Amino acid sequence: MEILDIMAFGQPLGEVSISQYVIPSLAAFIAAVIGGMSGYGTGLLLPPVLIPILGAEAVVPVVSLSALITNATRVVTFWNSFDFNKIKKVTIYASPACVVGAYGYTLLSGPIVSIIIGLTLILIAPARRYLLRKHGNLGTRSLNAASVGYGILAGGTSGSGVVLISILLSTGLSGVSVIATDAGISFLLGVLKVIVFQSAGSLPFHLWAMAAVIGISAIPGTLLAKCLINMLSGQMHITIINAVVLLGGGALIIEGVRGVI
Repeated sequence: MEILDIMAFGQPLGEVSISQYVIPSLAAFIAAVIGGMSGYGTGLLLPPVLIPILGAEAVVPVVSLSALITNATRVVTFWNSFDFNKIKKVTIYASPACVVGAYGYTLLSGPIVSIIIGLTLILIAPARRYLLRKHGNLGTRSLNAASVGYGILAGGTSGSGVVLISILLSTGLSGVSVIATDAGISFLLGVLKVIVFQSAGSLPFHLWAMAAVIGISAIPGTLLAKCLINMLSGQMHITIINAVVLLGGGALIIEGVRGVI
């Protein structure tokens, strides 16, 4: 079938040709390489690519579903580097908030979703810098509170992985252990999000197909990232991500405001 009528929340989001799956596939591969080396980047880079194709309302459900494949690959790849104690602590406090955030997302209109995602992408950079200043000094209560805040972001937005990475760094984790622990937490929360979105009717078959294409395309990127993990400097990665995120976030806000007006 050459043309697929992509649907989300029961509303048509336009026609997507088979050829248009190529762009998300390439974006997923590149994002997976970046994300596999740093633990974040995938959810930040995909929204600006997916929104013109699927519409704003479908982005978080599709990215959440595709991330299950990506994070499962990371879980297997970095299995020996997990901090299971951190996974347990963060997941316990983040899970209820994640469900609330995901359900709230399903109640929003497309333009509002676009504005919220755009604002989140732009505000993530200063939030990350604040958390990094707490490196190794985030106490138990602060970790619990940060986990709740992250849960809400994870449920209702895309690209919040950078916040989780910053939280884990702030607890004293470093290196591959951060990437592995992030993958474990993200996978568990991702399952909850997909359950909520599926229950709300936000993931019809057509979006499962797109998520599968994105997730499968990301697998070789994750494996490549393991080989390249020490080649990209931290500062260079941050500069690239921040530039893309600011541009993408600004574009999404402008598009959302136009839709509201």
